[in-house]
Amino acid sequence: MRSDRAATPASSSWGRAARTARRWSSSSWSSRDGPRAALVTSRLILEYDGRAFAGWARQPERRSVQEDVERALATILREEAVALTVAGRTDAGVHAWGQVASYDHEAVDPAHLNAVLGRDIAILDANPAPDGFDARRDAVSRTYCYRVLHRRTRSVWLEGRALWWARRLDRDALHACAALLPGTHDFTAFTPSETDHVRFQRDVLGAGWQEDGELLELWITADTFLRHMNRILVGTMLE
Repeated sequence: MRSDRAATPASSSWGRAARTARRWSSSSWSSRDGPRAALVTSRLILEYDGRAFAGWARQPERRSVQEDVERALATILREEAVALTVAGRTDAGVHAWGQVASYDHEAVDPAHLNAVLGRDIAILDANPAPDGFDARRDAVSRTYCYRVLHRRTRSVWLEGRALWWARRLDRDALHACAALLPGTHDFTAFTPSETDHVRFQRDVLGAGWQEDGELLELWITADTFLRHMNRILVGTMLE
């Protein structure tokens, strides 16, 4: 499974959101315009199976996680459109187990959203967020897990959730490579040359391989990731 998870300062800000939820649900009054809802920011935590998606971000004529969730929110909230901000965009085929997104509107019961979403997306939690919360700007780190199945035969159960690698593998070399990743580095060589990125340095907070028999997992945490960065890192280590 290849996943992207955004870590936010949830322990403090989430509690503050809960304590002030009543303030966000209030309204202000304008004698000219009548009742006007106060600006509300809400936060979603969701997971999804990325195999059927072209990635998180909207793409013309291709299914995306963003478009599916925005459409579900607009349906429940009876709005023409609802725009999401996400902590970390995922590429095609990448799964997520703790993705964080925010939008400017009231929080919606996850059960209601899940009722109109496909079975490959699940909203785990939805709550009011602190004033000015932005899922992308307020994320302090992202964690990514890349799984490799090292054995002679493929797995039916891990298809689409782990890279099948039947060739020889030097596990000591994998651990040595991962040990070099923490720190601030220029990862220009680990992203496609055609890119919208303008900054190629990334701060890797931690990286390491975990082994469970035939299954290996690279866990890496950084401030942000470049497009395809982790896939290319793993491919380079395996070669």
